[in-house]
Amino acid sequence: MLRLLNIVAILILIGSAVYVYSIKYQTSFRAEQIVKTKIEIKAERDAIAVLRAEWAFLTRPERLQQLADVYLPDLKPLELTQIVSAQSLPDRSPRIDSIGQKLDALGLSMAATPPAAASAPTTTPKAQGQAQERHKP
Repeated sequence: MLRLLNIVAILILIGSAVYVYSIKYQTSFRAEQIVKTKIEIKAERDAIAVLRAEWAFLTRPERLQQLADVYLPDLKPLELTQIVSAQSLPDRSPRIDSIGQKLDALGLSMAATPPAAASAPTTTPKAQGQAQERHKP
């Protein structure tokens, strides 16, 4: 009996050692993944900083003015006579429901069909059965 307990204890010891080793391996693997992710995040932040710098460089007012002079030679400054009030704008055209019109033409309109809820009973089947039993003579 004592020898069996020793063998069980050794097996438990080996099992726990394997378990601890696997936990240690998983922990080190996750730590490496975290480090790689942090490096990727830093690289992305650096790329974003480069893109922001490029955007600032490309949208400089003096550069845009030169491009406007080259590619938009007949562009004139805005005059006060070009500004209008909101009331002088034309009214918005009415919205047309083309799908609804097609359904109406096919006779599949929701307005053409009678509502199913009006004809449906308001009581449950169990309650209907109880009501029928009460009305039997």
